[in-house]
Amino acid sequence: MQHEITSAIPLLNAQGDLTEPGYAKKLLPVYDRRAVKGGFTRLKEWDYYYVGNDDFGVALTVADNSYMGLDSVSFLSFQGTPWQITKSPMRAFPLGRTGLPQTSSAGVTAASGKGYALVFLAEDGKRTLTAHMDKFRGDEAIDIGIELTDEPEESMVICTPFSKAGHFYFNQKINCMRAGGSVKLGTEEYVLDPSVSFGVLDWGRGVWTYHNTWYWGSASGLVNGDPFGFNIGCGFGDTSAATENMLFYKGKAHKLSEVKFHIPMNGKKEDYLKPWRFTSDDGRFEMDFTPILDRASNTDFKLLKSDQHQVFGRFTGTAVLDGGEKIQIRDFMGFAEKVENKW
Repeated sequence: MQHEITSAIPLLNAQGDLTEPGYAKKLLPVYDRRAVKGGFTRLKEWDYYYVGNDDFGVALTVADNSYMGLDSVSFLSFQGTPWQITKSPMRAFPLGRTGLPQTSSAGVTAASGKGYALVFLAEDGKRTLTAHMDKFRGDEAIDIGIELTDEPEESMVICTPFSKAGHFYFNQKINCMRAGGSVKLGTEEYVLDPSVSFGVLDWGRGVWTYHNTWYWGSASGLVNGDPFGFNIGCGFGDTSAATENMLFYKGKAHKLSEVKFHIPMNGKKEDYLKPWRFTSDDGRFEMDFTPILDRASNTDFKLLKSDQHQVFGRFTGTAVLDGGEKIQIRDFMGFAEKVENKW
């Protein structure tokens, strides 16, 4: 079952539960932080952007997870011998004071600390991302200035309940935004050409349960000159009303059912840099994935844990639109991840 939300509704009812679990193709549910009842120490809000092309990528995060704020800057190089640098300063007990916007469509997301600052501005149909961090690579600073335009008409919006009262996940993923700008790392400059560079926004708000494992994959690019992308994921909450699996082509969204991540194993552990496989229950998403780089991190404080593997690589296979049209892609740059959090 894939239940579509087709009209504007309050996201939460008087009890703090989702008014209507399901998915939408636009940001129809209205999030109001004052309606949250599940406990503000469990409330998690974040804006995450990934911007890149075949040569390099940038990931930027501002998150307010109530008892812990996380601000992150990543730079990834896919040429030659792939490499990446990620720096993620934490802030203690922001408890919502970061002031993230209650809608993805407009507003300012900002955070700063010793030697760094990030600002995301959404207005007038475009998004401006700026970031600075001292001593990002050795003594070298990184400076980022990006503009995202040509936001597609439709995107992935999902309202996922958990089994615990007052707990929910509200998420929008916007793929296929054109990206221009540059990244300066020390004396080097990396330029984003909007004709071949794209951005995705992962905008999340919700009251989460303590222990979760999720899977997420995303890609944006061009197929025969037209924007194409996808969002796939699973692993947490009650997805009986809808999954977050969706294709995007020429600005329109096409809903998928279940997509399974087949991560190769080495004994009892995942071998993230061996080829992956993706299959769907309806045959509409069949992909091979060749990894290039694993952006891995593992933080374990016993009660708090985050084990993340965001793997960047190339997808090859077939995706089928709602009307039956087959989209063939080959060496299509994107990423897939597995994340386990105790938070």
